[in-house]
Amino acid sequence: MFMTVQEFREYMASGKPIDANSPVHKMFHELSQEALRITAEINGKYHTPDELHALLEQLLGKEVPKSVGLFPPFHTDCGKNTVLGEGVFINMGCKFQDQGGITIDEGALIGHNVVLATLNHYMDPAHRGGMTAASIHIGKNVWIGANATVLAGVTVGDGAIVAAGAVVTNDVEPNTIVGGVPAKLIKRIEV
Repeated sequence: MFMTVQEFREYMASGKPIDANSPVHKMFHELSQEALRITAEINGKYHTPDELHALLEQLLGKEVPKSVGLFPPFHTDCGKNTVLGEGVFINMGCKFQDQGGITIDEGALIGHNVVLATLNHYMDPAHRGGMTAASIHIGKNVWIGANATVLAGVTVGDGAIVAAGAVVTNDVEPNTIVGGVPAKLIKRIEV
């Protein structure tokens, strides 16, 4: 490896740019190959819950609470920069681009085909291969509906609901429902 996983996580959290062919960009590719191998195993056949849990820990490179649920298929092009809290459930078809960091707090429900994307390419066409990263934070007891997309740098507050098909480009306040493209406030949840 070009750098350790911890050095990679620290660099990604720094907000520094990721230039094409830089050591951190090369680390992307190294981690991607490992993620492709492990997700092929996860998605290629039936696994008992215990087997699936062991594969998820291997993919994320850290301990995962036993209460985390995952229904394959599941895809990530990194895996090593995701943190899952107790009782998180990830439904079928989700895609996590987690190089920039994804944290999903306890009790959050991630619906079918949800995309969490932490990277953006440079706008300058001459340097389009370079990227910037920003983390995504999904709060406690959040429900993200099927086919929603959450973009880089977004925090979804505790208890919020993201409607199916929404594209979330800005932070979501706790205990609110957002929907649409781009997602906008629909209503507040009375708790």
